[in-house]
Amino acid sequence: MPPTVTFKRIVQTGLPPRRATRDAAGTLPVRAVRYCEPVTAASSFGWYLFPPITFQLMFDGVNAIWTHDGADGWYPLKSAQYPGLAEQFNAQAPAETRGFSPPFLAMMDGPAILQIWTGVIARTAPNWSLLLHAPTNLPHSPAYHHLDGIVETDVWGGPLFFNVRLVNTGTPIRFDAEWPFLQVKPVYRQHYADDFLNDVQIDSGLEALTDDDWSAYYRAVVAPNKNPNRTLGAYAVAARKRRAEERE
Repeated sequence: MPPTVTFKRIVQTGLPPRRATRDAAGTLPVRAVRYCEPVTAASSFGWYLFPPITFQLMFDGVNAIWTHDGADGWYPLKSAQYPGLAEQFNAQAPAETRGFSPPFLAMMDGPAILQIWTGVIARTAPNWSLLLHAPTNLPHSPAYHHLDGIVETDVWGGPLFFNVRLVNTGTPIRFDAEWPFLQVKPVYRQHYADDFLNDVQIDSGLEALTDDDWSAYYRAVVAPNKNPNRTLGAYAVAARKRRAEERE
């Protein structure tokens, strides 16, 4: 069986994609890591992607300039190649593909939208896509906002791009090659299809709770609070045990 996701690193500098961590790259409090299973499960769902190089840009509300580690200065930014990639790409690509190396950065026609290439091409198993968004529970610069996207990477064979909306003007916006700037998560195509998401029921009022709902509420809320000797993190322990049993 092929893996669910394969990352092909076209740009080989910087850090490779890594499994996202339960402690959100070491930023979560120890108490949250030990006891808050919803937070740690969400934090570790997917993979971190990193900028292939550390770079900075400045935006005046209309135009942008950029620089990177090792550069001689700042350059106007409309569309910029990763340093040295175009030559390497043309030397190895099939003849009909030469001249089409993907841009590393590009200012889009939309207001304040910057497109960033992750340096990878991602391919997924049939019917699996990738959800791209800001790293979960991980602080990042308020100078830009991620625009979430879903890419059907089982059929899309192009570069894995994502977009950010630039917010700050007049001050440098830095992207660090050693800090995740994106988290990607596998999603099954049917799970974001309209027929699946529209299959929802909304009940109102306490009378909507069934006997089974009340029993589940008692186990989740009432019983633990009636037990003066209860241990912390009971939900986390139960969830981890259930996952371990499902793997067996």
